[in-house]
Amino acid sequence: MRDMQDTMSKLVPLFPAAELEEGHMRQAHLPDGHALAVYRVGDQYYATDDRCTHGEVSLTEEGTLDGCIVECSFHFGSFNVTTGEPVAMPCEVALKIYRVQVDNGVVHVEI
Repeated sequence: MRDMQDTMSKLVPLFPAAELEEGHMRQAHLPDGHALAVYRVGDQYYATDDRCTHGEVSLTEEGTLDGCIVECSFHFGSFNVTTGEPVAMPCEVALKIYRVQVDNGVVHVEI
């Protein structure tokens, strides 16, 4: 079943990897306009939905990134960007995560 899922996925280019400095995050959009938050932690890139699952606030516009933890400024809940899992209340529902691949200097997400 996994092989079938892998063949159905698609890599979507987002932006040049050099545009995102270590320790920062930025918003990017899928072809349908859906907003993602893309994070650079060390040499790794991660992507999640850009909306907090608790307060419906943009994490890239209103949040802060500290290591691998993004904090939503609305109610100060936070998530681990590597897993999407909530790590501080009032957040209880995980963020949707996306696989990230850097190819030829461009950040891509798998959809």
